[in-house]
Amino acid sequence: MYVNSKELADYLGVTLQYVLEQVEKGNIKAVYDGEEYLFNKEQFTWYKEQLDLKRKQIAHELSEPLPDDWDAKDED
Repeated sequence: MYVNSKELADYLGVTLQYVLEQVEKGNIKAVYDGEEYLFNKEQFTWYKEQLDLKRKQIAHELSEPLPDDWDAKDED
């Protein structure tokens, strides 16, 4: 299934500008139909899974309280 750049940005949760920058750099394969870029949505399933896992990991790390600061005495 092909989607346009706006739909892809919404699907991945990134900005439209980021998607277009990646197309210009050659990091994302796209087809230009004369009016807009089209992307195969299935090529982003693994990327989306990894992005979601990373977002969950960051949210979990931010929600954990910082450990108490232990005072290490230097014996030297």
